[in-house]
Amino acid sequence: MTIGFYIWDQTDDETRARIMRRSEADIDAVISQVAPIIEHVRLRGDKAIIDFNKRFDKTDTPDLKVTEEEFAEARRTLDPKVKSAIDHCAKNVRTFHQAQMKRVENDREWMEEIEPGVFAGEKITPVTSVGLYVPGGKNQYPSAVFMLGIPATLAGVTKVVMVTPPRPDGTIGDALLYAAEVSGITEIYKVGGAQAIASLAYGTPTIPAVKKVLGPGSPYVAAAKQLLNGIIDPGMPAGPSESIILCDESANPHNTILDLLNEAEHGDDSAALLVTHDKALAEHVRDNLQEYINKIPDPQKSWLNTNMASYGGVVLTNSMDESIAFCNAYATEHLLVKVKNPDDVVSKIMNAGEILIGETTPSSLGNYGIGVNHVLPTNGKAHSYSCTSVWDFLKRTSLAKVTKEGFDNLSKPVTTMTDYEGFPAHGNVIRERQG
Repeated sequence: MTIGFYIWDQTDDETRARIMRRSEADIDAVISQVAPIIEHVRLRGDKAIIDFNKRFDKTDTPDLKVTEEEFAEARRTLDPKVKSAIDHCAKNVRTFHQAQMKRVENDREWMEEIEPGVFAGEKITPVTSVGLYVPGGKNQYPSAVFMLGIPATLAGVTKVVMVTPPRPDGTIGDALLYAAEVSGITEIYKVGGAQAIASLAYGTPTIPAVKKVLGPGSPYVAAAKQLLNGIIDPGMPAGPSESIILCDESANPHNTILDLLNEAEHGDDSAALLVTHDKALAEHVRDNLQEYINKIPDPQKSWLNTNMASYGGVVLTNSMDESIAFCNAYATEHLLVKVKNPDDVVSKIMNAGEILIGETTPSSLGNYGIGVNHVLPTNGKAHSYSCTSVWDFLKRTSLAKVTKEGFDNLSKPVTTMTDYEGFPAHGNVIRERQG
């Protein structure tokens, strides 16, 4: 296998563009397949969901909602070690997001006197209803449940609904149900894919419609969100996993190879890059990476062989400043900084979903248990999107109040503006006001 190795100032424009594009799935390619699924759900509701569950998830069950008995069975049968791990990690996630909520509570409602008699401010309230999409089926991801569910419930969302694909026997995995209980989620429906997003957008006799949907998913899920934007708020776009390991000569070479493979093992469309100006480290990683990949079992080994040749590998720059510039342009989902002077470097990083600092802060700790959220913007969206937080489940409403003194102070400049912009009724509401 050929490991991607790019001396950045000698890399041609076409290759640079490919690296920057990553492997982001071409959503347009599946739009035509997703549109009829959405329409079937809109017109046929639960019947369409049951048919699609049979077709896509190979399960034939009329019961779409998880019951109390299923929650209890999951609690009883889940491996105690897994339960303990979920409890520990979820506790840290809760503590972190509670700290966010303290900042919200300090300014839940505020007003500032802008000029004499003119007051303006904000009121913060939760989104009324939210759907959480959690990938499921063959593999179970309980971490995705508490990463989404805990900030949603802490924010005070009145109705939090979770959807996840059922297994062939019609059940949801014990770990997902236990993580949901720990997170405060009690309403779960057995549906995945584009049909899950459609059911949350339009509602069915069983599944309620919601105002916003969050959570990562397949290209079909992403396409459904795109098509239904306007019916629902589709939340932050989340695509294939990606990471940058930003290093200087102080980084441990062995650990750096392990770090590079961490996010890359998600799939053959993942992107992971070592970015460094240290030639010795770059060449060591290039020359030894295959040995580490060969120790990983399939299917991850196959995925790593693909993405390290296509979307990942090593970027060798001329300086730390050039490395930082690359990172800011790439705007990665996960950024691990392993340098001598991390404070100086981190202060210059403007675009990243998360920044992990130091040799003892590998990405796995952030993925599961530090407390920071692992649902992050991908494919360069960190240029304008933020990490998932309680703010994704809150909204701000402007507040304003004007006294008689403020009314008199603002009347002339505002009517001048209304006249200039051609809005006579806007002016009349001020000029002809009584009392």
